[in-house]
Amino acid sequence: MIKRMALALLLVSGLAHAADPVLHTDLPLNYLEQAPTVTRGKPLVIFLHGYGSNEADLFELKDSLPDGYTYLSVRAPQTLEEGSYQWFHRQGDGPYDGVPGDLASSRQTLKDFISQAVAKYHTDTSKVVLIGFSQGAIMNYELGLREPQAVRGIAVLSGKILPVLRSELKPDPALKSLAIFIGHGVDDPQVPFTDASEAQRILHELGLEPDFHAYADLKHSISKTEIEDLSAWLGDVLAPQAL
Repeated sequence: MIKRMALALLLVSGLAHAADPVLHTDLPLNYLEQAPTVTRGKPLVIFLHGYGSNEADLFELKDSLPDGYTYLSVRAPQTLEEGSYQWFHRQGDGPYDGVPGDLASSRQTLKDFISQAVAKYHTDTSKVVLIGFSQGAIMNYELGLREPQAVRGIAVLSGKILPVLRSELKPDPALKSLAIFIGHGVDDPQVPFTDASEAQRILHELGLEPDFHAYADLKHSISKTEIEDLSAWLGDVLAPQAL
């Protein structure tokens, strides 16, 4: 089972800051927000948490990423228990896969969220990047590879391409505009590093060149070095000349 990232790991690394306590409920997914005074035309970054977690879990990352962007952190649509949510149920007992109906439903809800957030914050999809961890990273692949026109880029932290998605992928000219960051701990016991290597291979077959990072001695978590690499990638992807 793909578990949540422990927030304590961020606290240990000195990266955590106080999160916006206001939960917004006006869009298809509940979310936390940090936005500049003027959001028109500004980049929009959306965090997708992992299995069993919630919208607060990745929100602290915003403080280590570029200034001046709109940052939203969403809550997955399926409730496990109070404060604990997921994007989809696991399918079967074999290699980790998702229930297709759950994936399709969550993908559509996420797509609707992006569309309405773009309208609310007066930006456009060429300035939208998703950052997901674990099950949230899996959803990044689900949305980005199936509907690349919906976002500018996806950052996949400790994720994988599910078998149900892999079996349906084929080269698509629309994918060429999709920027992809992959970050994965070499010692990850939850989502093995081989899943990241396999995703890289699949993406190469589609004609894509993801920005791939392997982190030695990192398990199922996010390190300070990974956040620094992510911040640099985000700045490059969303630089004015790249839009």
